[in-house]
Amino acid sequence: MSFITDIIAWYEKNKRDLPWRKTRDPYVIWLSEIILQQTRVEQGMPYFYRFAERFPTVADFAEAQEDEILKLWQGLGYYSRGRNMHKTAQLVMEEHGGYFPNQYDQLIKLKGIGDYTAAAISSFSADEPKAVVDGNVFRLLARYFGVEEPINSSKAKKIFTELANEMIDKARPGLSNQALMEFGSLQCRPKNPFCDTCPLQLSCVAFGKGLVNTLPIKLKKVQTRNRYFNYLICRKGEHVLFNKRGPNDIWQNLHEFPLIETNAPVDPLIMLKSNEFEQLFGKKVILTGQYGPVKHILSHQKLHVNFIFIDEFEEHFKEKKNWFFTDIETLEQFAMPKIIFSFLNIFPTLKKS
Repeated sequence: MSFITDIIAWYEKNKRDLPWRKTRDPYVIWLSEIILQQTRVEQGMPYFYRFAERFPTVADFAEAQEDEILKLWQGLGYYSRGRNMHKTAQLVMEEHGGYFPNQYDQLIKLKGIGDYTAAAISSFSADEPKAVVDGNVFRLLARYFGVEEPINSSKAKKIFTELANEMIDKARPGLSNQALMEFGSLQCRPKNPFCDTCPLQLSCVAFGKGLVNTLPIKLKKVQTRNRYFNYLICRKGEHVLFNKRGPNDIWQNLHEFPLIETNAPVDPLIMLKSNEFEQLFGKKVILTGQYGPVKHILSHQKLHVNFIFIDEFEEHFKEKKNWFFTDIETLEQFAMPKIIFSFLNIFPTLKKS
């Protein structure tokens, strides 16, 4: 039996029962593919059901408000994916008459859809013979064929895509791609792969040469940037001061507390005496509590976050267009970063620490 035939046979016996595998609807497949980018299946499944129920058609998605989409997306991270999905849905309505395309050449022109996603949607919905090369497929091919080119190098994408296109069954490309991805995810796992029960064991280069724990090779990541966030909890009766983030930084258009970012960790009492702080809140501010620092890891950033409770503040900050007071009971209506709603789960009524 050939490489792909063995993998398809394995897939038919071991595949997971996933809802997006039961449809040829390119819209539904698109939902699943975007949601599952940078996300484990177990984590992404509830989000898929949530979006599919709220937006059963691409027209429903296109008509939604961005704030609603971001609220439903809350907790998944990489929020640009949600914003791009909204733009894609609107483009489908404008340029494709509300019919989500299922051909690679049309899909690749849509916002937020790259080679991988276009290949996946066209392959799964229309059996277009395009190889789908995700991290699981990179790993499987690198081990089986003994490819030592770093998978995140500039050459790797071309090498592995060409190899994957040679391997797939051209008569059953959708099934081939699903099988390759599932095999890499469940059998040829990143750590502790099931080599002892692998149907490819005898012909696998990595297994034969003892390179299973070495391949695939990956270049070192970009250096992580440290940032120091100081959130100010400014309560006024049953209202609290909130902020809507702007563009050109993380968490675009999400909501948070007023933020003072510093270049290094800072003592809250010292920060309260700074010129920047006094210009916003006056000189009579009282520090009533603190929570943190809390570490929050992003792809290339490490956030060190403090939550600082203050009282007796003056409202010199009214020129801040994105700052506004809102009822504490309405906070859950806003889309916000994970670090903020995790804080609210600890302080649901913003009681002082």
